[in-house]
Amino acid sequence: MNNPNEEVHKAFEVIQNGGIILYPTDTVWGIGCDATNEEAVKKIYALKQREETKSMIVLMNGEKMMYNVFKDIPEVAWQILDFSEKPTTLILDNPRNVAANIIADDKTLGVRIVKEPFCFKLMERMKKPLVSTSANISGQPTPKSFKEISPEIINGVDYVVNLHREKTCDKPSTIIKLTSDSQVKIIRK
Repeated sequence: MNNPNEEVHKAFEVIQNGGIILYPTDTVWGIGCDATNEEAVKKIYALKQREETKSMIVLMNGEKMMYNVFKDIPEVAWQILDFSEKPTTLILDNPRNVAANIIADDKTLGVRIVKEPFCFKLMERMKKPLVSTSANISGQPTPKSFKEISPEIINGVDYVVNLHREKTCDKPSTIIKLTSDSQVKIIRK
């Protein structure tokens, strides 16, 4: 088992230089980069062969980072996060301080606060949110474990994190959309 701190360091260096990484999240394996770096975000779209109109989600490590990206967070957002038993992605209005090409056409951004130690520590180092999108070519099934990830993806990233490669996860996060007038819509259970 590799040293998690060493993996955080390696991944951080790649991300600092505008690279993209393949890494374990609190749900499925993800492809990620610095969420404020538009060029790095483009590399992920290209690798996934996905149109830039399909937005990707962003991981954050806590309240401070959330407020850096969203000026107004509806109270209900914190209530949902407090009561969620499993990883939950919230889609919120009017993000700022992130790359323009990860914001959806309706000016929203999906975010998830993670406690998974690797992701958490990596963002502590970055002091920025981390893009997270499933490790597959667009339109193909989401891999449930590292061994299901296609060589095309593995060879297409700048660094593959050497942790939790045996872990299987069959559930992506719940997705809930919140509008600034506090309407709640479940997108994926």
